Amino acid sequence: QLQLVESGGGLVQPGGSLRLSCAASEFALDYYAIAWFRQVPGKEREGVSCISRRGAGIKYADSVKGRFTISRDNAKNTVYLQMNSLKPEDTAVFYCAAERRYYSCDYSGMDYWGKGTLVTVSS
Repeated sequence: QLQLVESGGGLVQPGGSLRLSCAASEFALDYYAIAWFRQVPGKEREGVSCISRRGAGIKYADSVKGRFTISRDNAKNTVYLQMNSLKPEDTAVFYCAAERRYYSCDYSGMDYWGKGTLVTVSS
């Protein structure tokens, strides 16, 4: 059973930056593509970015392109989401999720989920 733990959330002013981490325990993360999602109460969960198991395939939602960067360090069993130029509308609980697949990445069919970390963008 893969366990995912997100960290790095917090309160930041508009225009600021945060780096989220998604750490996996017990199993080698490089069997899995990883995706970041976010959810605001009362709204559907949104796929933000995903990265393939070796990092060759990356996707971003249009709303975060040019501001967010996803990366992974399989030796550390960790995936990162660098978030720059944050906006109030980025406020949400961010989740990472894993899907066991060999190629590319997507936002569906996730096998494991973390519990989330809250990001609040406010002055």
